[in-house]
Amino acid sequence: MHPRVDDTPVLAEPSPRVRRFSRAERWVHRVTALLMGTCVATAACLYLPTFAELVGRRELVVRIHEWAGLMLPVPVLVGLVSRAFRADLGRLNRWGAHDRTWLRAALRRDRRRSSRPAAKFNAGQKTYAAWIAGATLVMLGTGLLMWFTHLTPLMWRTSATFVHDWLALTVGIVLAGHIGMALGDPEARRGLRTGSVSREWADREHPLWRP
Repeated sequence: MHPRVDDTPVLAEPSPRVRRFSRAERWVHRVTALLMGTCVATAACLYLPTFAELVGRRELVVRIHEWAGLMLPVPVLVGLVSRAFRADLGRLNRWGAHDRTWLRAALRRDRRRSSRPAAKFNAGQKTYAAWIAGATLVMLGTGLLMWFTHLTPLMWRTSATFVHDWLALTVGIVLAGHIGMALGDPEARRGLRTGSVSREWADREHPLWRP
């Protein structure tokens, strides 16, 4: 008689996870994304004849576009109540020597992990956050000038329309790149969806981050 051998496979323990975003931060991102997506979609319906014909009701689309744009800063302002959100805003606004190293590697198309050191946010994410925040404020200001036409001279309204339209195109392109980057990193998306990421991913993508 041979002793019975237990050949039940041993399941590997799941990779430990670390907290990346609080619930408040995730909701700020979701609501902001919804409002920004509404602005982009309604702008496409207003400026592209193909979409305009499909949707119709131009006056309603204009109103939705205006109110979605006006509400864009609200999630961030409400999110300031959260200590975690305020802390991450500080991190996004804080640059160090490692960020300059990251940017130089990105410009050289050096994809080695060792050449792109990053803390909780890498230099690319910091640059995107700063740019999209500034673009949102400019879009809001020019949009208000276009909305309240009786308050400003014609030259101001014409200039505001020019800036608003071309910046909107740029925002659309940058957002497409942002979404493309997110689609290529499932763990980063999981972090925004659930609030946590694997320790392995954190050590690989953000080696200077100490959660």
